[in-house]
Amino acid sequence: MVRFEAVGLRYPGGGPHTGSWGPEALADVTFALPPGSFTWLLGPSGAGKSSVLRLMHLALRPTRGEVQVLGLRSSRAPRAALAPVRRRIGVVFQDYRLLPYLSAFDNVALPLRLAGRPEASLRADVNEILRWVGLDGKAGALPPELSGGEQQRVAIARAVVHRPALLVADEPTGNLDNRQARRLLALLREMNRLGATVVVATHDEDLVARFPAPALVLRDGRLHDPDGARGIGADLVADPFAEDAPTGLPDAGRGGYDSEGDDRGPA
Repeated sequence: MVRFEAVGLRYPGGGPHTGSWGPEALADVTFALPPGSFTWLLGPSGAGKSSVLRLMHLALRPTRGEVQVLGLRSSRAPRAALAPVRRRIGVVFQDYRLLPYLSAFDNVALPLRLAGRPEASLRADVNEILRWVGLDGKAGALPPELSGGEQQRVAIARAVVHRPALLVADEPTGNLDNRQARRLLALLREMNRLGATVVVATHDEDLVARFPAPALVLRDGRLHDPDGARGIGADLVADPFAEDAPTGLPDAGRGGYDSEGDDRGPA
């Protein structure tokens, strides 16, 4: 599903046209995540978590080493080969990245419209996923009219409306209170139960302690593995999400859902 092999990553250090590079943001990162796993990506701010996620959703290519996602080796893949794989990946960004002039409905519908889905087909899908995240009554609201937790749920709905095989979330609970964070994690866990491989980056160790799962730990761009978690199955130790789990989950094939549906690539 996801495999990093001795991955190193550098960002341009002297501007886009100077040809110079900064120090390594990631160094010798190696791990493998099996299909259907749920994994925490841990580390303090600046540890390299966002860089790992950007490599996972193919927004970046490694400077050295190899990243394999959903069967694609990204380092040498032609640009045309990236788009079909990106359509199978859902991304929940830390800053939501909702379009402020579009309603909640239209923000969620946007990936399906860009993929050419017929309006009649996508309308049923979008309404159902909004109901699933508890926002069916806010479909017409603009993002500035929604709370932070509601905006985050719209972002999740947009990320999962096409039933991604891989779902990555970058600090998704950073601006939420405890109850909202628990609800959000319940939604991510439900996607995992439906078969998605889920990776959640956070620096909130208390949250991880409450919701135990295998973890990858980054420090200064290097992977530390004190618990031997690399490459193992990622079944939860317990199911602390159950109390907040959403009900009436959308069924594959209902309302036009397609587990291999299309989405736009990450911005």
